[in-house]
Amino acid sequence: MKLKRFCLAVLLTVAAQESFAQEHYFIDGYHGGVYGHYPTWYTQFMTSQLKAHPYWKINLEIEPETWDVVKVREPEAYAEFKKLIADQSDAGRIEYVSPAYGQSYLYTGSGESMIRQFSYGMRKVREHFPEAVFTTYSSEEPCFTGALPQVLLSFGFKYASLKNPNTCWGGYTRAFGGELVQWQGPDGSRLLTVPRYSSEALEANSTWQTTAWNNGREYIQTALAAGIKNPVGMCLQDAGWRNGPWLKEKARYETWRNYIGRIADKQNAKVWKLSQEDIQVSLVWGAQVLQRIAQQVRAAENKLAATEKYAAISTLYDGSAWPQQALDTAWKSLLLAQHHDCWIVPYNGRKGDTWIDKVKRWTDKTLAVSDSILQQDGGRAEKYVRVLNTTALPREEWVVLPHHKNMMKVMDANGKQVAACLQADGTMMFKARVPAMGFSVYRVRETAAVEAPAKPAARLFNGRYRLETDLYQIEIDPARGGVITSLVAKRMGRKEMVDAKNARGFNELRGYFYNESAWRSSMDTAAAVRIAEDNKARVVVEIKGFIAGHPFTQLVTLTHGQRRIDMQVKIDWQGNPGIGAYSQAEHYRAEAYRKAFYNDSFKLQVLFPLNLPQQQLSKDAPYDVTESRLDNTFFNSWDSIKNNVILHWVDVTGGNAGLALLSDHTTSYVHGKGHPLGLTLQYAGRALWGRNYDIDGPTEVKYAIVPHNGKWDAGGIANEETKWCEPLTVAPSTGGNDFSLFQLQDERWQIPALVMDGNDLLVRLYNPSGDHHTQEIYFNGKAGKAVLERLDGQVLETLQTRQASGKTVIRLFMPRFGIRTIRLKNVTI
Repeated sequence: MKLKRFCLAVLLTVAAQESFAQEHYFIDGYHGGVYGHYPTWYTQFMTSQLKAHPYWKINLEIEPETWDVVKVREPEAYAEFKKLIADQSDAGRIEYVSPAYGQSYLYTGSGESMIRQFSYGMRKVREHFPEAVFTTYSSEEPCFTGALPQVLLSFGFKYASLKNPNTCWGGYTRAFGGELVQWQGPDGSRLLTVPRYSSEALEANSTWQTTAWNNGREYIQTALAAGIKNPVGMCLQDAGWRNGPWLKEKARYETWRNYIGRIADKQNAKVWKLSQEDIQVSLVWGAQVLQRIAQQVRAAENKLAATEKYAAISTLYDGSAWPQQALDTAWKSLLLAQHHDCWIVPYNGRKGDTWIDKVKRWTDKTLAVSDSILQQDGGRAEKYVRVLNTTALPREEWVVLPHHKNMMKVMDANGKQVAACLQADGTMMFKARVPAMGFSVYRVRETAAVEAPAKPAARLFNGRYRLETDLYQIEIDPARGGVITSLVAKRMGRKEMVDAKNARGFNELRGYFYNESAWRSSMDTAAAVRIAEDNKARVVVEIKGFIAGHPFTQLVTLTHGQRRIDMQVKIDWQGNPGIGAYSQAEHYRAEAYRKAFYNDSFKLQVLFPLNLPQQQLSKDAPYDVTESRLDNTFFNSWDSIKNNVILHWVDVTGGNAGLALLSDHTTSYVHGKGHPLGLTLQYAGRALWGRNYDIDGPTEVKYAIVPHNGKWDAGGIANEETKWCEPLTVAPSTGGNDFSLFQLQDERWQIPALVMDGNDLLVRLYNPSGDHHTQEIYFNGKAGKAVLERLDGQVLETLQTRQASGKTVIRLFMPRFGIRTIRLKNVTI
């Protein structure tokens, strides 16, 4: 009798649990694709599962190029799937929730790359499924960034989800709010969003899940207790898994479109001014493999952005054919190279076809296409050159004249000779003045003149070297490993930027070598300092030293008239040292919260102790700048991740001055009370999935610093970033005049993109640091009219224009961090 009662109790408990689960909503579906994971039979599997389970609905995050392959290798399943996805109503069973072309993390690339991820991806999906409607953005990985609301809204999205409950290896969003929130972006745009609930905890004994991954009893009950009437869980399964419905029949499956649009409580959605630091993400920052991938992607991204703008200028001015097919190839290659798997599982894949190999091939393709458009493949000395400026700022800078090894006379379009000098390697530099968004033409001819030798940099009685330009005075101490002991900004009231009281050195290399159980620094041994160049263009100092027995070379370049101080380091590793908090060679568990690679404070860093009181830090993100709220950047476990990502720059201010640190790749930075600003240079050891992230060659990194008055915006750091990313470029020319396509009334605004569309010119504008006033844009040509468009091409309004001195003047309002796209119709110049 007792046994019968026990069995009955068990059956009742099981039934109650199943009934409990069936009452609650769940977002199921798949993510992956032909580059990540998508078996040859998988479309047939999805269609058969949808037919076998009529209650089931799915949400898709599939690489758009996948369907090109599926159409060929699974034609019958492809045709059947087209029928199933055709119903895009709220009652439909399939929603495409991420059409991103390369499934990028988004926060690792530029704002323009984020836009192209969606524009190219949506176009490709609609090639296969013309009825596709993009209503909700959602991702199984933490593919989020703060500026998404205005971008998604401009593409026609209505909703978003900030959950990624079953794939949190690379991080998660901060727990906040209830059933829905109004996610507010930096420009003020608001998007109705399902957050990771304030009650949604990280899963115990896991470093990849939150409690929302399976609608467990604890997750549902804590959500209900928090006032969430309609809690929803989520898992976008890996394409390749054979589960079918994730929770079988124990859930009410929905699309995000129907759940948010018809079920969730929209009345009580509170506003969440999400900060970039609410996106709590972490990768194996400092690992050599990740560093190289990030550098390759950044170089291709910068080159392509400049190339596309110049192609538009050349199409209008020279009558060149618009290279649409070539640009599409370059963009698609770049977008694939930004795939999240490149960053989190770089070693995965067959030999010769790992993500590392793919990124190299993709970025090389983007660079090759860009160079072909810029015509930078000549090997001969040209009589004329164009100096290209693809930023919206007029610029006067020193540039290198390619293919010339002797002193040449350089004259501008008016026949006036400009300043020029020889570099140490025999190539020539000259000072170019170039208008905004255009070019200047210079004539080059041989001369018998010999440049007068420059005055050498002074070596002081104490053995230090002093370097000077019109803007800075720097002292370098060989006895302390070549660190900078003084940096005086002459035009900032001779402000001393170096904190001389700090035990750490300015431009010092320092990290923990765990096999030696010791901290090692470039200051441990003396360095050899050599003045490599000192001429009218610039001063270059070379510092050669050792860290833990490994030779390194640093270059510090001060260019006359340039605020940015360029730096670079090359470390010639002797073997494969272990660098980080500790070794995990024998004790690595995936589910363990604590891991050495999380702890940036022990990684090799280049440090900048600053003479700035009460320091405040800001950092850029795609179409965003975040004022940091972190006391420090340090953490050592998965459950305490902090966003310490440097995209292009971080900036520290104190008092009335500041200093920005720029990086040639996306990585992490360090900063906190008692710890100076630093850039992560090297980690070597075990990391995600127990993989050894080894050192297999030299580490080479370029970085730069910009001292300034005021905060980052008053200090013009956003414009310094654009000049760093889009340097003046020299291209062959047949002569002609100087030309400028655009000028901006407020030079704090930027033009990230120019694109020809038939006879129309699309102009992307961004306001990183300007005010909220209406401004004028000057187009050196004529347009039928100027139309403000959304990113999906929908017309918002016709803008007010007037003609003045042969220019079309356009008036536009754009808030800070706003993005706007103007279509100039039927343009001529």
